[in-house]
Amino acid sequence: MTWFVLIAIVVGVVFGKWVMPAGWEAHLDVITSAALCIMLFGVGIDIGSQREAWSRLWKMGLKVFLVPLMVCIGSLGGAALAGIALGMPFNESAAIGAGFGWYSLSGVLLAKIYSVEIGALAFLTNVSRELMAFLLIPLLAARVGKMAAVAPGGATTMDTTLPLIARVTDPDTAVIALVNGTVLSSLVPLLVPLFINI
Repeated sequence: MTWFVLIAIVVGVVFGKWVMPAGWEAHLDVITSAALCIMLFGVGIDIGSQREAWSRLWKMGLKVFLVPLMVCIGSLGGAALAGIALGMPFNESAAIGAGFGWYSLSGVLLAKIYSVEIGALAFLTNVSRELMAFLLIPLLAARVGKMAAVAPGGATTMDTTLPLIARVTDPDTAVIALVNGTVLSSLVPLLVPLFINI
């Protein structure tokens, strides 16, 4: 799957640079959104059919929220440490980290409420997080553990990285990943403005 993702990205870059006719880029949002919806529909059917996983999740109760809590703390802490190493102000590095991989929202938010430069950096940082998640999820699932495979995806575990997590882990972990992505996605529009205004 990791090789498939990397090859797809490279082929996409080549196609976009040298093959795609002018004007097609206006249709890319619709095409990618439709493809993502179809993929998520299939994953949803697969997850929904796993009745045992849902009953185990129900039994876990509030403990299921420990995963997004730990991912949130790790993401913000890592971003703050990276900011210190790069000489960035805490508010900027923490706000970028609070994107949790949701590059389209965090980049636009920061560009509008703070600066275009930091918005662009947030976009690139969170795109990189999502791409790295595609590489790390299978490795972490195989060598560290299923729960560890949820962390790199951040907010994307409710959409783009969910099919990969479902494929390399199990139905229980996929349901936890869905909860993780939902919680973190809900926090992005709250935490990004909060940290940038500190």
